[in-house]
Amino acid sequence: MSHATQSAFAAGLLDTAPPPAGVTAWNSSSPTRRYGVYRNNVAASLTGALAARFPAAERIVGAAFFRAMAGAFIHLHPPHSPLLLAYGDDFPDFAAAFEPAREIAYLADVMRLEAARTRAYHAADAAPLDPQALAGIGPDRLGGLVLVSHPSLSIVSSPHPAVTIWAMNAGEMPVAPVPDWRGEGALVVRPRMIVDVVPLPPAGVSFFRHLAHGYTLAEAACAAMEADAAFDLSKNLAILLRTGAFTTIGRDQDDEDRDHA
Repeated sequence: MSHATQSAFAAGLLDTAPPPAGVTAWNSSSPTRRYGVYRNNVAASLTGALAARFPAAERIVGAAFFRAMAGAFIHLHPPHSPLLLAYGDDFPDFAAAFEPAREIAYLADVMRLEAARTRAYHAADAAPLDPQALAGIGPDRLGGLVLVSHPSLSIVSSPHPAVTIWAMNAGEMPVAPVPDWRGEGALVVRPRMIVDVVPLPPAGVSFFRHLAHGYTLAEAACAAMEADAAFDLSKNLAILLRTGAFTTIGRDQDDEDRDHA
């Protein structure tokens, strides 16, 4: 089979057009029926892969709605690799613009959290930061530390209570009326075998995002306090150490300043 025929064959699997020219079936002069069966199997496999990656989203909208949304996504965003571990990374953005889901404003953010969980599960292993590594560092030097993120770390945030809604639809907490519709954030990390979703306190998203982007502890704390004057540094440092969100001390800004003095 020529490269052009292979490309047409693959493209046709995501369309409703007849089989491309040159395609035949071993037991029939008309391959339309067998090609249709193959097309349905491909669509079912890709839809199943998306449902496995976004189970909370499927539960929120229902299986029939999810299949329809997945079908529209698959048609426009076919996989580019036979490995489907990362397929659907852009499904949340698609859902955010999917007109039939427009009234479910939190859906895309729930899906972004689910995508982060999958990425964390397949990320490289790394030992989390040992709290003792900070024990010998004086308070005057803590602010200059830059930490290295765990390979599995993601920070997600939403103007909706997406973390609570995800937890209710993922079996992490009972389904009940959401008591508070303010925005929520969480860090997603797999320091060992289990992927953890850790809700963040006010301004925690800003704090952890700055740390993950290479800012010092002092710079990250200042940014968090600018975002919310109620930022609690002690509480967020406890989360940092408890969750294994970082692996090592990348550099000490105070030491660098002394080296260049």
